Amino acid sequence: MSLDFRDTSIAFKSHSTRSLQRSKWLFLVISNPFLVKIGKSLTVFAFKLKLPINFLILKTVFKQFCGGQTVEDSKEVISENWKFKVGSILDYSVEGQTNEFEFNNTKEAIIETIRTSKNNHGVPLAVFKVTGLINIKLLEKKSANLKFDKKEENDWEKGIKRVNEILSFANSLDVPIMIDAEESWIQKAIDEIAYNGMELYNRKEVIIYNTIQCYKKNQLVGLKKNIKSAKEKGFMFGVKLVRGAYLEKENSRSKEMDYESPIHPSKFHTDKEFNDCMNYILKIIDKPETKKSVSLILGTHNEESTMLAIKTLKENGWKHGEEPVLFAQLFGMSDNISYNLSNAGYKTAKYLPFGPIREVIPYLFRRAEENTSVKGQTGRELSLIKTELKRRKSIR
Repeated sequence: MSLDFRDTSIAFKSHSTRSLQRSKWLFLVISNPFLVKIGKSLTVFAFKLKLPINFLILKTVFKQFCGGQTVEDSKEVISENWKFKVGSILDYSVEGQTNEFEFNNTKEAIIETIRTSKNNHGVPLAVFKVTGLINIKLLEKKSANLKFDKKEENDWEKGIKRVNEILSFANSLDVPIMIDAEESWIQKAIDEIAYNGMELYNRKEVIIYNTIQCYKKNQLVGLKKNIKSAKEKGFMFGVKLVRGAYLEKENSRSKEMDYESPIHPSKFHTDKEFNDCMNYILKIIDKPETKKSVSLILGTHNEESTMLAIKTLKENGWKHGEEPVLFAQLFGMSDNISYNLSNAGYKTAKYLPFGPIREVIPYLFRRAEENTSVKGQTGRELSLIKTELKRRKSIR
């Protein structure tokens, strides 16, 4: 079956015309950095004054990018996605927790997503952020190899216990789980946690995946080193490749603290890093008869990288749906990639954030800010939506 990412009839077949019109309006707003900035300030102000704005958020940006406020709320979206064989990866997108009560609530929410994945074919795997379980200050200190005091050591052990409970539970149910990448100054500690989890649980199959952000320099070097180490120690390596989600924050911090930015200087360099890492992993995956030692998730909205991966898989003799590669995009974006991939028989899933509206607001505004800073992303979404609306109008 041919694959055409411009085919909007397939890309938006799960959307009503009314839904597309709402998305068109929303992306027009998001395309304006000034409106995003103002909207963020007004929302924070409204929450401080306890103004009743939940309904407005729920019907606009939340509806575009989130599944619901709970796992149960999200099941309608999961079911709708799965009608078209597009999976959903439940992502508890509450950020900035600071105390044990919040950390334990997050742990229970993640456990629920793992349980849901086990019992629902439309949820192929689970995901979590370590900062939802361990204080970011501890992760920063650990990444910098600084010594903990007695209280910090105790808090760290509690956090690691929460992480281990999640990984153990996922392994017991045979549910793959991804550990998301975060800011560079805490990533070393997260990588260590992920590596230890893989060494423990990825003996017969890949259960634990770590995430590599390819907008950071020298990611291929680290990837090669870790895969070599995993092979020597006899465990399989799980990799999720993304370009990156903290571009503005990374560059701002490096300027403020006067150090060289860890981020590539251009999109060209980021794309090259991503494709180099992807090609290296696909070379290891090789042909169907090759013993599997690496499993890959491609978290990308980039059409060129996606087509390059598909071309390589085809050349290596993989049949649709059998390759150890999952293509993933964010819910509310890049449906032209997700639904056309799925329609062609490739394993595809949407990152589906959920959580209480107020707590998910930081995620939503980060997503809006990313859309304004990523060259062409919002323009592409708008162009595709307008094309489909025009197509539907012409056939009425």
